[in-house]
Amino acid sequence: MSKLRASSSKAWLEAVLGDFDGFMLDHATCERKASATALSLVSHYPDRELLVQRMIVLAREELEHFHQMLWLVQASGLVLPPDEKDLYVQGLRKLFRHGRAEYFLDRLLVSGIVEARGCERFGRVAEALEESPLKTFYQSIVRAEAQHHALFYNLALNYFDTTTVDARQDELLDHEAEILQTLPVRAIVH
Repeated sequence: MSKLRASSSKAWLEAVLGDFDGFMLDHATCERKASATALSLVSHYPDRELLVQRMIVLAREELEHFHQMLWLVQASGLVLPPDEKDLYVQGLRKLFRHGRAEYFLDRLLVSGIVEARGCERFGRVAEALEESPLKTFYQSIVRAEAQHHALFYNLALNYFDTTTVDARQDELLDHEAEILQTLPVRAIVH
């Protein structure tokens, strides 16, 4: 399992709480993209039976989260914006290595790291919110993100040995912390 090297800043949390509508819009988009990522793994690796099974379940769950977020967004009188490039995810994708096995491992581990960061950030948001249905919702999202992170890590262990997985994950986590420090502070998930 990954241990993130850096925590999200207080400034990030303040930005989120100062523009919660913007944060919810980005969160909705992230859930949709997470569903699409799971389906992309299915289409790229149809020969990996366990991966296909797990990614279909994940895609459905992420799509349900998107549906829940869409309901919250619309109930707030907001409209989903067009997609924007996610600088965080783009930075992590630049770390993908060439070679079928290396690329596959990196995709799994980066997906898990993205989920781990989401877990950390949604946890910070849930802690900051006052008791409400929204706080309860974000607490449930934290649990889901933790399970998703574990899913990707365990899938990596299914296809690669522990030493290889842990060594590469350590490298990626170091880079993830560096990427996080370079990003502008905005009311977005990543």
